[in-house]
Amino acid sequence: MARNSAASPEAAPIYGAGEGVGLPPMLMPASGRRWVLAPGDPAVAAAIESALGCAPALARLLAARGVKAGDAARYLSPSLRDSLPDPSTLADMSRAASRLATAIVSGERCGVFGDYDVDGTSGSAILKGYFSAVGAPLDVYLPDRILEGYGPTIEAFRTLKDGGVRIVITVDCGAAAHTAVDAAASEGLEVIVLDHHQMDGPPPAGAYATVNPNRPDDRSGLTTLSAAGVAFMAIVAINRALKDEGYFAERPAPDLMRFLDLTALGLVCDVMPMTGLARILTAQGLKVLNSGGNPGLKALGERCGVSKKASAYDLGFLLGPRINAAGRIGHARLAFELLTTGDAARRAELADRLHVMNAERQQIEKDVQEAAIALVDRQRLYERSVIVAAGEGWHPGVIGIVAGRLKDRYDRPAIVIGIDGDTGKGSARSLSGVDIGAAFRAAKAEGLLLSGGGHAMAAGLTIAAGAIGAFTEFVDAACKDEVARALMNRVREIDGVIAPSAVSGAFASVIESAGPFGPGNPEPVFALASIRVERTRTVGEGHLSCDLVSATGERVRAIAFRSLGEPLGELLTGQERLHLAGRIKADNWRGNGAAQFHIVDAAKAPA
Repeated sequence: MARNSAASPEAAPIYGAGEGVGLPPMLMPASGRRWVLAPGDPAVAAAIESALGCAPALARLLAARGVKAGDAARYLSPSLRDSLPDPSTLADMSRAASRLATAIVSGERCGVFGDYDVDGTSGSAILKGYFSAVGAPLDVYLPDRILEGYGPTIEAFRTLKDGGVRIVITVDCGAAAHTAVDAAASEGLEVIVLDHHQMDGPPPAGAYATVNPNRPDDRSGLTTLSAAGVAFMAIVAINRALKDEGYFAERPAPDLMRFLDLTALGLVCDVMPMTGLARILTAQGLKVLNSGGNPGLKALGERCGVSKKASAYDLGFLLGPRINAAGRIGHARLAFELLTTGDAARRAELADRLHVMNAERQQIEKDVQEAAIALVDRQRLYERSVIVAAGEGWHPGVIGIVAGRLKDRYDRPAIVIGIDGDTGKGSARSLSGVDIGAAFRAAKAEGLLLSGGGHAMAAGLTIAAGAIGAFTEFVDAACKDEVARALMNRVREIDGVIAPSAVSGAFASVIESAGPFGPGNPEPVFALASIRVERTRTVGEGHLSCDLVSATGERVRAIAFRSLGEPLGELLTGQERLHLAGRIKADNWRGNGAAQFHIVDAAKAPA
C-alpha cells in the first residue's frame, strides 16, 4: 500500500478556497498534493487571446508558462531558423568541430564510444549518420551494460585504436572519466567528449576537447540539452567547418534536419526540460518523424503502434523503452543497428526483436518491482527520507525504472540496488528540490561508493555490498532537510476548472499546440468539479476505466492508469461526488472528435 492516502474527513482541513479563484473547496486529494491554480497574469492571457484570436484556455495556459503576447505566435510555431544558437557558444565546440572537420577532409579514421541508453544510442546514431552522409568512416563502440558498466574504459579505447581509430568521440559519457581519457591520451588517442552530465571540476586533462553545457566554465546556457542534443549541435558545427574548408564544393551538403527525430528521441527519453532550445528541437524532431523520419524509428513505430501523428508521449513511452530494452537486457548495438542500417529487411527483424525484448524487460521489471515494494512495506523503509531498497539478483537493467516507480508510490527519493556477490549497482530517482546527484557525489567523497554521480533528479552508483547500510544512513541524513521541504511544498498545479463539454478532441488539439510537453512545460492538468463516477471497471494492468457524470447529466469517458489498489482507485470506486484532476486526450480509437479524461488525482468535497 502506498504511504500517502487521502485524508479522512474527520482529520482533513478544507483546501481549495484561497488556492485560486475557481478551485472548489475540497478535502486533501488522494495524492496528498494540494491543488493550486497555475500562476498566470490575467492581463497577459487577455493580450495573448487578442493577439492570436485563440481560445481563452490556451491563452491562460501560455501566460502561466511565462509566454508574453509578442512571443506567443513564435512559441506555438517554433522555428530552428530563428532560434538555433551558434554552436560555438558551447565551450570547446569550435575546437572539437575544427579537429573533426580536418579529420574528415584528410581521411583520418574516427570512432565513437557511446553510452548504452536511448540518449547515448541516438547521439551515436546521429554521428554515424552524419559521417556516412559526408563520406567519412566512423567506428562505433557501445559497451555491454552488465559486463562493462557505464562510461569509457582504456580497454574499449584500445579496441577502437586497434581498428585504426585515432580520434574518439565519447557520447553521453566521458566528462568524469579522467582515468580512462588520460590513459587513452597517453597511448596516442585524441578524445573529444560530447556529454551533458554534471561535473564537479574541470574536464579530463587528457581530452582534446570537452563539450558539455554543464561543465563549470561553459557560458552557453544550453543546460537543457541531452547528449543527443549536444551531438546535433556538434554536426551543425562540423558542417559549418567543412563548408569553410570548401568540402562541399563538389558534393552536396547533408540535410541536417533529418537527424532531428533522433535528437528529439534522446531529449525526451533523458527527461530533459521541454523549454528553450530543447523544446524547439523536440518540436522539429516530431515533424521530421511524422513526415517519414529515421527508417528504423518508423519500422519500430509500426511494430509497437505509434500513431500516425507521433507525440512526445510516443517517443518517451513507446519508442524509447524499446530502444532502451536492447541496452537493458541485451546489447545496445541492436538498437544502434536499427537506427543506422540501410537494410529494410534487417530493420523489420530488429524492430520485432526489440519489441519482444521490451516485453521481456517488462516482466523482469515487474518481478523486481514487486520484490522491492514488498521489502519497502515489510521494513517500513518509507519512514526514511530516502528509500534505499537492495536485493540479490535484481537485474541492473531495470533498477532505474523500479526506482522511479517507488519514488512515485511513496513520495520519497528512491534508490534501488541490485546485488551481485560483493558488489551492488544502483539507480536513483528523486523529487523536485532534492539533488540526489549531489548526495551521491558527497557519498563517493566519503568513500562509501566505488563510483557514483548523475543529475539532480537521477543518478547511478556502484557500491560494495557491505557498505550499503552505511550509505543508507549517509544519504538519508544528507537529503533529510531537502526532502522535508519538498514534501511540505507538494502541490498539483491546475491549469483551469472546465466543464465536461471541454473534454473533446477539438480542445485536446488546442492544448497540444502548446507542446511538446515535459519537465518545465508540463502537460496541462484541468479540474472537473462535483462529478459522479459510474461503471468503474478494471482494464489492463491495474487501470480503472469509468464514466464521469456531471450534475447536469453530461457524460465523459475517463481512465486512471495504475490506480487499482491505490488511494486514487479507492476514491474512484466510492459512491460520492468527487472533484477530479486530469488531462484531456483525443480518443483516436473512437474518432469523430471524441476525447477521454485521463484522471491523475481526485478529492472529496467537504460534507
